[in-house]
Amino acid sequence: MERELFERILNSLIEGIIVVDSDETIAFINDEALEILGVNGEEATGAPVRETIPNTRLHIVLKSGEPELNRIQYLKEKTIVTSRFPIVNSQGEVHAAMAVFRDITNVEKMAEEVINHKEMEGLLTSIIDATYDAISVADEKGKIVLVNRAYTRITGMSPDFVIGKMATVDIAEGSSLHLEVVRTRKPIYNARLKVGPNRKEVLVNVTPLFVKGEFKGSVGVVHDISEIERLARELEDTKRLLRYMKAKYTFDDIAGSSKLMQVAIDQARKVSKTRATVLLNGQSGTGKELFAHAIHNSSDRREESFISVNCAALPENLLESELFGYVEGAFTGARRGGKKGLLQEANGGTVFLDEVAKMSLPVQSKFLKFLQDREIKPVGGNQTYKLDVRVIAATNVSLEKLVASGEFLPDLYYRLNVVPIVIPPLKERPEDIPEIARVVMMRLNQEYGRMVTEIDPAVLRMFEKHDWPGNVRELENVIGRAMISMELEEKTILLSHIKGILEKPDKRERLPEGSLSVLLDDYEKEIIKESLRRNDGNKTKTSNELGISIRSLYYKLEKHGITDTHQNR
Repeated sequence: MERELFERILNSLIEGIIVVDSDETIAFINDEALEILGVNGEEATGAPVRETIPNTRLHIVLKSGEPELNRIQYLKEKTIVTSRFPIVNSQGEVHAAMAVFRDITNVEKMAEEVINHKEMEGLLTSIIDATYDAISVADEKGKIVLVNRAYTRITGMSPDFVIGKMATVDIAEGSSLHLEVVRTRKPIYNARLKVGPNRKEVLVNVTPLFVKGEFKGSVGVVHDISEIERLARELEDTKRLLRYMKAKYTFDDIAGSSKLMQVAIDQARKVSKTRATVLLNGQSGTGKELFAHAIHNSSDRREESFISVNCAALPENLLESELFGYVEGAFTGARRGGKKGLLQEANGGTVFLDEVAKMSLPVQSKFLKFLQDREIKPVGGNQTYKLDVRVIAATNVSLEKLVASGEFLPDLYYRLNVVPIVIPPLKERPEDIPEIARVVMMRLNQEYGRMVTEIDPAVLRMFEKHDWPGNVRELENVIGRAMISMELEEKTILLSHIKGILEKPDKRERLPEGSLSVLLDDYEKEIIKESLRRNDGNKTKTSNELGISIRSLYYKLEKHGITDTHQNR
């Protein structure tokens, strides 16, 4: 009865079992073993194992007394994995041996299918990465599951940053089309959006993915159209060095979580809800204009004009006429019919006066009257105009010292200094540097058409120890020059890339204001000229070598005044 129960238990197992006795004959073989091996049970029991079971090693285990574990064995059309064990009696003698095995043919086929699937997936990924337009794939819930290399180049965002997040992560302006397709299950064509930290303008097509009639997600194809539109905008008159614009940045674009920076941001957020005049104090390159944009965009004037004026960029007479306007015949060269001033253009909105300390005393006096009366009189005219303009001023020098030296009107200082906000220099908040550096890296990815995704921790440690006299502008310069020097396939900024760019403060001359951006432009110009020489002036080869689009190359040729593309060959 016990033997019958024992055999019934062994026959219920999904593993094959064979037991041979000391004379190498089969003492027991269960049903699963018969099925796997394709032998007859009545003929197998009591038969010599070597004659009955192909490739058996049970006779060897009988002699050696050593187990053999997890051995792969190939039959005609099957693959099995076998473990063999000696059976020892109470005297310690081997008197039998047992094999336990399982058919893994289907498992092996599944493994091959997985390998083939991975190879096919790798091929498809390579094809997707080879496309010039950005591609993003979202699942049925709207989470991003795949992006290609061009996606990083256009948006500035790495796969590690976006994959697994909702498809709103890369949207700077507009709504997520992936989520719209999740809702409607219908394709969307030729939608305009702004993506990434640099708000790149793109044209997007998104189509739903159906597998056997079931919705599985959506595929978005992103075309970069910002370069064409930028070239068109740059055809406008830029000689005035003034910008009529809609403010681009918000408080979300201001990187920095240090205590000092958070104090400045909190102050700016609070004052943005009022109409009070703001004075931004900070060294060159700390981001004063970024704060001005954010304050305007967070105010009830966000839909109105935001006009930026650099007071140091224009001579006294031109600054006055640009701010207040003029009537016909006011001076030699005045436009027929006169011209509206920038303060009139900003009516209902905001005017940002950068480097306000550079404003001459006569212009200061006239601007003070505007702040007192909220009305202006154009140059050469008699009529006055009531205006509603919010004023944000910025300075990188101490206005108090200028007041003391008689170079700045005290009353104007008090009118401007209603809500002073101090933007701390970078050296006082080194803990913000990693965050700022990564934001800069993503923005420059878009500008330079690169796919840099990481900054080596050793580089960040060096950045944190540097004193940054040029602040964020200098940090942008260093990262930009490092990225330009990198090979196209490199994705991490290493110490070797910044060698010679970032010197120790005590061994480096302080650069005059504005020279950092000039150095970067000069370096970029030389890189382009050298590439053109190597490629005999062929612009297509040059753009491929530099890793930028042909449109970007033409823009940079015009920007740097490179007209003779065969020069110095």
